[in-house]
Amino acid sequence: MTTNEYTKSELMIVNAARELAGERVVFVGVGIPNIAVNLAQRTGSPDMEMVYEAGVFGARPTRLPLSIGDPCLVTGSTLACGMPDLFMYYLQGGLIDVGFLGGAQIDRYGNINTTVIGDYENPKVRLPGSGGACEIALLAKKIMIITRMQRRRFPEKVDFVTSAGFLGGDNEREKLNAPGKGPTVVVTDVGVLRFHPETHEMYLAALHPGATVDQARENVGWDLRVADELGATEPPMTEELHIIREELDPKGIYRK
Repeated sequence: MTTNEYTKSELMIVNAARELAGERVVFVGVGIPNIAVNLAQRTGSPDMEMVYEAGVFGARPTRLPLSIGDPCLVTGSTLACGMPDLFMYYLQGGLIDVGFLGGAQIDRYGNINTTVIGDYENPKVRLPGSGGACEIALLAKKIMIITRMQRRRFPEKVDFVTSAGFLGGDNEREKLNAPGKGPTVVVTDVGVLRFHPETHEMYLAALHPGATVDQARENVGWDLRVADELGATEPPMTEELHIIREELDPKGIYRK
């Protein structure tokens, strides 16, 4: 059963979780990616193996982890190991199907900035940095991104490329000889964006209920292209909202 009583953040989280249907091994980022992937495991992808940077493979936490090093990740997991082992044997070994990331800035070619806002030497804001996101973006078989759609978050060009998407577009990523195929989807609170198979430029593929094309275009720093057959996402199911509100985010840290 669907419902009309939900927030924009809940709509974004639900649609991100749905994008993971059928995926097997997912490297989980912090923040909103964390709640989206945990929702996916509890709904459409019960066999998903969640991987966390601190050294946990096959996590099945009973509550939403507070960080990549939360002790609740170890209980019931398939493997707990050192961070170098996880990166060498699983990520570098080509065993990660999806890297699920967020970012302070994402540009038209899917490059992610989590380093600085403004000039690197004299930034307006210094951000947390890469963590493992740079390696995940290059080595995971594909990347999914989730973030709120705001013009400051979607500049034409990021201030700093922390995690490579398609760099300048066309075939620039191929020059890196990176095994991963790069970003495939960006889920926002306005709609879902995907990437052109040849130019690798981001385009609007679907709108959420109540959102408009003008709204999407107003919130990016370039002339956003729109799919010839623009799709529409479905509202959240009652069960999905119950899991978010009662199990994963009862205090409303992410969903509000």
